[in-house]
Amino acid sequence: MGKVIVLTGATRGLGRSLLPAFVAGGHTVAGCGRSESHIAELRKAYPAPHSFTPVDVVDPEGIESWAADVLAVFGPPDLLINNAALMNTPAPLWEVDNGEFDAMIDVNIRGVFRIIKAFVPTMVKRGSGVIVNLSSGWGRSTSPGVAPYCATKYAIEGMTLALAQDLPRGMAAVPLNPGIIDTDMLRHAWGQEASSFPSPEQWAKKAAPFLLNLSAKDNGKPLSVL
Repeated sequence: MGKVIVLTGATRGLGRSLLPAFVAGGHTVAGCGRSESHIAELRKAYPAPHSFTPVDVVDPEGIESWAADVLAVFGPPDLLINNAALMNTPAPLWEVDNGEFDAMIDVNIRGVFRIIKAFVPTMVKRGSGVIVNLSSGWGRSTSPGVAPYCATKYAIEGMTLALAQDLPRGMAAVPLNPGIIDTDMLRHAWGQEASSFPSPEQWAKKAAPFLLNLSAKDNGKPLSVL
């Protein structure tokens, strides 16, 4: 039986790469992203029953409206994937722009919190479902130049592990390190060095079945796609 999957950051990178596998597997995706033009492309490529909406995870009212629409049509998701995130321009922490730091906190941490607030109560009421919050190797280790990103992903690790303890039996919350993938985000940090790593499409061949197989037994486990 197909799952209902809610996916943030569906228009680019890892989120976009997961869509073909989810759809081909008979699952229904409700996705969001900031770009209206990219959302329009997804609607054309993956028509109903799938649903794609222009939503910025920093917009509480936009999230509430989107969640209400999704829940009214599909009910609580079986799999909620918080994927939307930003990467800082590499620099020593004291040189990071204030606005850039604030934006990363708002998207990478507050955005995840807002999505959880919007969708998880209905999942808890039903008593089932898996929440996956995308973390990073930089949520479990550090490197120079990426302190803001590390800070946000360490926060995701802690928030998710505590969330796992809040959930009723039958549910799961998992902080997931996707591994190192040649995305625009990684190129922002590493430049052309990123091209030596797997593409998002290659990654998705392993990641999609991995995500779909997560269950209550995985609650509170920091996992990685290797």
